[in-house]
Amino acid sequence: MGAATSTAAPESMSLDRAIDYALAHQPQIVAARARLRAAQSEAGVPRAAWLPKVGGLAELAGSTANNSTTTPFSNPAVDLPRIGGTRISDSPDWQPYASTVLALGVRQQLYDFGRTAARSAALDALAAASQEQLRTARLDTVYAVTEAYFAVRAAHAVLDVATATETRARAHRDFAKSGVDSGLRPPIERTRAEADLARFQVGRIRADGGLRLARSIFSAAVGSEQLELDAADGPFDTEPLPSLPDAVARADERDPAVREALADLRAQRARTNAIDASARPRLFLTGSVSGRAGGAPASSGPTPSGDGFAPLVPNYDAGIVLSWPIYEPTVRAEAFASERREDAARAAVDVARQRAVAALVRAYENTDLAAASLDALNRGADLARANYTQAETRFQSGLGSSIELADAETLRTEAEVQLAIGKFQLAMARAAVARATSEER
Repeated sequence: MGAATSTAAPESMSLDRAIDYALAHQPQIVAARARLRAAQSEAGVPRAAWLPKVGGLAELAGSTANNSTTTPFSNPAVDLPRIGGTRISDSPDWQPYASTVLALGVRQQLYDFGRTAARSAALDALAAASQEQLRTARLDTVYAVTEAYFAVRAAHAVLDVATATETRARAHRDFAKSGVDSGLRPPIERTRAEADLARFQVGRIRADGGLRLARSIFSAAVGSEQLELDAADGPFDTEPLPSLPDAVARADERDPAVREALADLRAQRARTNAIDASARPRLFLTGSVSGRAGGAPASSGPTPSGDGFAPLVPNYDAGIVLSWPIYEPTVRAEAFASERREDAARAAVDVARQRAVAALVRAYENTDLAAASLDALNRGADLARANYTQAETRFQSGLGSSIELADAETLRTEAEVQLAIGKFQLAMARAAVARATSEER
């Protein structure tokens, strides 16, 4: 793994490149794609019922031999064993005899009255649900990458503010020291300037740690092998948002949670149909060639040599079988339970729609609030800088004190940090709108 070290500058990614990389490499996306491929493969399993089935049989058994002349075909609906062509007697003979069978057979489904189609539809619906889960994973990944990207940008801005504040505080400390050394200022001015410098140094150290943490979160969101990943500079999204009614209509149709709930409902309905269809008849063609032998006395002709242990008597058969499980109470019970699960899935759709609309309205309100706050934050930052300039001028001219200058510095730093946070909040509010309206990349 090419992990970045703590001393090397981490790789920098733009938002678009980070999203593209995450959609290709993020483990959450890779796992969702794997689940979709598995579901699609499973959906093809029932269609294999239309292919011929070939099987072999080898038997060695000991049993009684009280015969009838019936020659049935084995089928999944009725298990009726055939006793070989031995004599028919009025009284049972409890003497066991050995028998052997060696056979090769083929079965081909002719018509299944929609059983296979119903099973295929149920598994296709599950695959469609997996497709919606992949879509949700993509939207979640885009949102997570966007949030982590702007968090790095905000951490950079906070670090820039903290670094600039520390630089100014050091200059003020040096200026105060010169004033104290020359006797123009009392010693308390230098002591206060030293304390302010130490405080702003701590702020810069914490801001630097916050940036490293944000980079590591960004790297994890993107799915990069590096320990840290930096966010390249880029413009903030300023495209006008759609109107709230249009966005609500779009969310009702495209919200991933709603689509997942609808897919689950369709899958459950298809499962109910598949359960009902399992009680339908099945028509198939069957045939086999075999060698067999039995040690019991035959009703006519010689008894084969080997006492039933050598399958030397050849046979073949071919026939058409209609198999119908006429009464299967467990099938009806499973179908009834599946219908109740349909009711639950239908209710889940309504819940998902309600939550989607609520999330969208909340995202729009947060966007309006963040935009309005950003205007106020810009004005506050401008006024705080102007106040600082005035305080610095007074301090350098000997009219102001270190306390006054430190207050102005604190006000400016807080205003600039809040401005950086406000920009991040606006970017994330717009990203939440995009997530709620399911804008895909």
